[in-house]
Amino acid sequence: MRHVVGVLCLIAALTGCQHAPPEYVSHYTPPPTTQSASIQPRPAAAAVAIIGDSYSSGSPFGGHGPHSWPAIVAAKLKEQHIDMDPVVGAVGASGYVAPGHKRAGTFLDQVHRTVGTNDQLVVLFGSRNDATVPADQLTPAVHTTLAKAKQMAPNAKFLVISPIWTDAHPSGGILQARDILRAEAAAIGATFVDPIAEAWFWDRPDLIGADGKHPTNEGHVYMADRIAPVMAQLL
Repeated sequence: MRHVVGVLCLIAALTGCQHAPPEYVSHYTPPPTTQSASIQPRPAAAAVAIIGDSYSSGSPFGGHGPHSWPAIVAAKLKEQHIDMDPVVGAVGASGYVAPGHKRAGTFLDQVHRTVGTNDQLVVLFGSRNDATVPADQLTPAVHTTLAKAKQMAPNAKFLVISPIWTDAHPSGGILQARDILRAEAAAIGATFVDPIAEAWFWDRPDLIGADGKHPTNEGHVYMADRIAPVMAQLL
């Protein structure tokens, strides 16, 4: 009997000496929840000011609204993911000196009305209407206009396009205007495009209206095809 009691005591002692197993603590850290990449906001459309005459504003022969070369260029650049917001200040019969229809304003007047401080590109196109202006009047007018535009849009790039002549026999006055524009554009570091040297329209009378001067809607597409790549590069 004493032996049984001893055995029971020994079992009890051994059982009492055992400790409960430690609580399991996990050291596994679950991976972070996968989140979709944040959507980046689209950049704001580039502010572009366009100064010109009826080649930019349109004429009775074409080039109004969505048929104008500025609107066509904007559509073409959008297809290349380049958004631009053009503000066109063009006035028929205007130029750097020519006052425009009903004296609506020269290119300098258009600059005051159209160019903004946030513009990324300023385009000045023309003008055939300055073909009879003496050089001593045209040169300071071009200089003042470009200087004012640069002052108003200090961070903008500049594109100066010389007047268009629609056949292979440009007048001496139009060549003089072209040369003055080229020199003044170079002075401010502007990009210069020369439709006379590139012979725009010389072999395409079908794109010019019955007056022999103004582009039709198809003529504006023709101009847009030549201007769009330059503007795309500048923007």
